[in-house]
Amino acid sequence: MSSRFPSPATRLRALLSEPGLILMPCCYDALTARLIEQAGFALSFMSGFGVSASRLGLPDTGLISYGEMLDQGRSICSAVRIPVIGDGDTGYGNALNVKRTVEGYAHAGFAGVMIEDQVSPKRCGHTLGKEVVPRREALSRLRAAVDARDEGADVLIVARTDARATHGFQEALYRAEAFADFGADIVFLEAPVDREEMREFCRRVARPTLANMLEGGRTPWVPPSELEALGYKVAAYPVTLLSAAVAAMRRTLEEIQQGVPASGLLSFSDLREVVGFDAYDAVARRYRGESDPPSSSGRPPPEHLTRTNEGGASD
Repeated sequence: MSSRFPSPATRLRALLSEPGLILMPCCYDALTARLIEQAGFALSFMSGFGVSASRLGLPDTGLISYGEMLDQGRSICSAVRIPVIGDGDTGYGNALNVKRTVEGYAHAGFAGVMIEDQVSPKRCGHTLGKEVVPRREALSRLRAAVDARDEGADVLIVARTDARATHGFQEALYRAEAFADFGADIVFLEAPVDREEMREFCRRVARPTLANMLEGGRTPWVPPSELEALGYKVAAYPVTLLSAAVAAMRRTLEEIQQGVPASGLLSFSDLREVVGFDAYDAVARRYRGESDPPSSSGRPPPEHLTRTNEGGASD
């Protein structure tokens, strides 16, 4: 029986069809994904940088595996209702590996998967030492990803090129246009160096385009209203939450060392509500036959805890 709920990919397609820029803070675990959803954002992206840092304590240099990313993705996608795009890196091998990656991410619950043209092992797009594969291999990867989608994987393909840093803007633009022609759903040219390149990219590519707003990166940080005017459809904030969390934890660790009360903390009641204690207790009371008092936040319990019959069968 079919679900009463549209698939993640269907929800992402609907978002892309609506007017305006989509703001997409990036998550790296289930909790950050839930915070993004609770803040009212309609879309998130599982950051490879963030997952590598939080799960392994290692840099985004191709050290994390397909299996580890997939496992993290399942946890993230099951925690939220909003669609999530997953970082599929280089596809973890040849064209057949790319197809497996796309199919695996779709089964994990992702709405989209990003495949890039870097040499494996890849690197963060705003660091030194990047290399990209030849055009033919880049297009072969994308063809495999699109084929996996067209053969039944219910997921959108985000095609990324890092050729700007290695071969110049014109080569990156050629690849971006080719990705669009080959059927990518969203196209991402990593690390343009100024607004003129950003505008030209959006003008030339006949697909929804993605901007990467990395604070301190090679691309200028541009406010959302200007990104929309340049022609972008999606604005990603790849490490903003991770950077904010590290800064806050470092400050708190210093306060613990100094023997002073930690500042800037959530109340314990708010923390319980964020991680789901109120929702859990409300459902537990329901099965004990008790009434459901309102949560401490006044919000209803999240759907992922209150739904009991997603298969579409009648009660």
